[in-house]
Amino acid sequence: MWDGPFYRVRRDGYEICFVPGAGEDLDEVCNVDMWVIRDDGDRWSGTVFTLAEVHRIMDRQRQAGEPEGDYWWCWDGLIVRDAGVRSMVKVIDGLVAAGEHETVLRHVGFEENA
Repeated sequence: MWDGPFYRVRRDGYEICFVPGAGEDLDEVCNVDMWVIRDDGDRWSGTVFTLAEVHRIMDRQRQAGEPEGDYWWCWDGLIVRDAGVRSMVKVIDGLVAAGEHETVLRHVGFEENA
């Protein structure tokens, strides 16, 4: 559901909060900031990229002569195969179910009003 600039997906015990671009088609999202917010207020953040988006970013950086055109990294980046919030949710649900979100995503602490 939309909540201002956020697109929230409610799950049992947590929600996933995405920040897509204004007017961006949710089925085409390929680069998006997100949070997993547990019911106790504990939060984990990341940026989800598709493989194609990482390739596009690296190509753009190479064409600009930047050294990052030969490599790419992101501290809290999660690379997924398919575009779209729906497929990203499926991946994140799997990470949460396995507890791997605590390794893949960045812990940002508890919400103060939780």
